[in-house]
Amino acid sequence: MKKYLLVTVAIFAFQQLWAQAPVDRSQPPVSGPAPVLTLKDPAVFKLPNGITLLVVEDHRFPKVTATFSIDKGPVSEGAKVGVRNLMGWMLSEGTQKMSKANFDQAVDMLGANVNLDLNGGSASSSTQFFKSTFSLLGQALREPAFTQESFDEMKSQDLTDFKSESTSTKAVTWRVNNALTYGKNHPYGEFETEESLQSILLADVKTAYSNYITPSRAYLTIIGDIKPKLAHALALEVLGTWTGSKLRLPTLAEVANPGKTEIDVVNMPNAVQAEIAVINLFNLKKNDPDYFPALLTNYILGVGDHCRLFMNLREKHRFTDHAHSSMGSGRFQTTFEAWASVRNAKVDSAVIEFITQIRQIRTTKVSDEELRIAKALYSGSFALSLEKPAQIATFASDILINDLPADFYKTYLQKVNAVTATDILRVAQKYLKDQGTRIIVVGNISQFPDSLKKLGYAVKFYDTYATLIDTTTKASITVSAKEIIKKCLAATGGIANLNDFKSLVMTMNVSISGITISGIQKSMAPNLENFILEMSGNIIFKKMFDGVTGYIETLGKREAISATEVDQKKYYTSITQEIDFLKNPAFKLAVLGILPVGGEDAYQVSVTEPSGKKSIQYYAVKTGFNVKTETSVTKNGATVNTTVEFSDFRQVGKIVLAFKQVVSVFSTAGKQVMEAAVTDIKVNTGVTAADFK
Repeated sequence: MKKYLLVTVAIFAFQQLWAQAPVDRSQPPVSGPAPVLTLKDPAVFKLPNGITLLVVEDHRFPKVTATFSIDKGPVSEGAKVGVRNLMGWMLSEGTQKMSKANFDQAVDMLGANVNLDLNGGSASSSTQFFKSTFSLLGQALREPAFTQESFDEMKSQDLTDFKSESTSTKAVTWRVNNALTYGKNHPYGEFETEESLQSILLADVKTAYSNYITPSRAYLTIIGDIKPKLAHALALEVLGTWTGSKLRLPTLAEVANPGKTEIDVVNMPNAVQAEIAVINLFNLKKNDPDYFPALLTNYILGVGDHCRLFMNLREKHRFTDHAHSSMGSGRFQTTFEAWASVRNAKVDSAVIEFITQIRQIRTTKVSDEELRIAKALYSGSFALSLEKPAQIATFASDILINDLPADFYKTYLQKVNAVTATDILRVAQKYLKDQGTRIIVVGNISQFPDSLKKLGYAVKFYDTYATLIDTTTKASITVSAKEIIKKCLAATGGIANLNDFKSLVMTMNVSISGITISGIQKSMAPNLENFILEMSGNIIFKKMFDGVTGYIETLGKREAISATEVDQKKYYTSITQEIDFLKNPAFKLAVLGILPVGGEDAYQVSVTEPSGKKSIQYYAVKTGFNVKTETSVTKNGATVNTTVEFSDFRQVGKIVLAFKQVVSVFSTAGKQVMEAAVTDIKVNTGVTAADFK
């Protein structure tokens, strides 16, 4: 390592001198031969319990870093998906000898870093305190506390995080991409659900620890200011007597790509942009001759701001802020994936460009200049990675795990430099698919499904948990929009009782970003409105409408309701919006299909107000209740999507109302979720016209 760094400095110094010399800029520079990197071979030891120890001396700085990793391969968790993540977090919750607070304090007093996760852990410190630091890592790995108190806290946080991500387009995209590509029962395709997380017990965490945190198939890499003999002795002292389960690398069945290209669509009504991914599976081991051509193929197509996908989808067409790709490698089946976040209106056009770019690199040789630039950029990024101890640790174990030649990384840049345009074409044809591939689109389907169908590929619809859903369309639904509305009115009390519903007072507790505040909503027919949010007795939000005019007040700053909103409100004459949908023919209703909401099928009904404003209402097929509302507003070029989900329906006098509302607001700036739990509802009492002044 030390010699290589000196070589790098020498190369940079030469470049500086060369830059000052006269240069004939009419000719492109000629690349010199790629250097053989002088990477020091690690000292390798085998501990009696199965741990492989690799030690790389580097005495330039008084620091030592240890990385402990377990080569267990892909693991299937079945009905307990999420247990290993939870176990990994709990490794940092103290040991049998030290509480979390005492453990963290001990690490801080050493000026060290100790990190644990589901794959092992790492530790780094100054040379002087490395023995103590490494001992703490060993203690955390061998003797985790796993207390019930920590488990309850970690599990609760995990469930909270999971629920908060349920409306995240990025989180849903990650989940469905893996599940649809590999299958939900594959280790790479399975995912957490609320049910799987709820089912996890402390005993499951302990079992996962016993099964997978073990010296079997483990690699301990120590890099820095330490002699191999001393590192070996320390490893034996701290980890040498540790025993555990014997691991075997799993054998996985091959997963097939689609026979024909298909588009898999997942509806995310709140999505401001659609997430597009073009994915196909293949096998490519690191010791395969195709490995280095594949690196550059992917680099040219989809890595960095110079790549073809970026230049096409962003620079040329302005469909997205970024467009990139990746190609995996290793002992197990892996993927090529090209992806971008695209404006909903341009989803079909972006899909065409993705396929076009993949097809082009499969059918036409890259130019010598494009290949030269790719080699230079890739070599530069590779050289920078060598400054990180963790990268050197990865190289050391990687050679053993992947059965690579001992000089694999020493001759790395030579192999990159040897790749030809013919190699790129051959590898692109072998590993990238422009037919028989899977295109996954996660976004607001109301803005693009018809255009996707025109591309000539099969289009399938899935829910956010990668379950194929009935793509029931308006043509095959026998019930009309008016019949759906009538069923809703009947379920919530009947038209007669709802016509007598003249006023409402609703008290609630509202949770926003973990903070609970109080809210009160007052309504009076035809369209009077008063909504207040308070915290510690102070009004932080207020919306008022007296039937003619109104305002919104936020933290004392007041703004009049726009003329457009005033115009929209005049079409509502009842507290129950479905009354107006039914009796006013100026409201245009259309059944779009059936989609799941909260695990239950719901009719998707488009509503266009007389003012032209549109919304999508969801009515449960089974109960008739209005379970969800979606709206979208574009102002000053920015789009804001809002969804409101209704649940916990209860009888209040002669009518039925929702006692739980979850409001999610999405924009390019991010998302905000507000959950309202109603504590009391009064109907036709407690409200006067004075409340709306």
